[in-house]
Amino acid sequence: MATVDDCRTALLGLAAKLDANAEARGRLDLDRTLACRVTDLAVAFHGRITGGRLVDIADGDDPRAKIALIAASDDLIALVNGALDVTRALASRQISIKANPFDLLKLRKLL
Repeated sequence: MATVDDCRTALLGLAAKLDANAEARGRLDLDRTLACRVTDLAVAFHGRITGGRLVDIADGDDPRAKIALIAASDDLIALVNGALDVTRALASRQISIKANPFDLLKLRKLL
């Protein structure tokens, strides 16, 4: 099992990757709050997705977030590192993403 610091580092790494790739993908019309809930550690993080970037990452849950990613710590780290395919993880229920269908389509462009 990964630690809270490992999860925080993984999310900051994801933010850096998205930032580096934002220009190549072009502007993504998605401005939503994001909550990342780590089930096995009983912790959460929140931030904002805007313009293809993940910004303002902080500790704590945002119960009003428009997008919620729910995963175990090891699955979150594997997902961020590219070792876990998001489509397969969703299909096998390793992770869960709660968002409206239009936001899910836009999120695919990021992942």
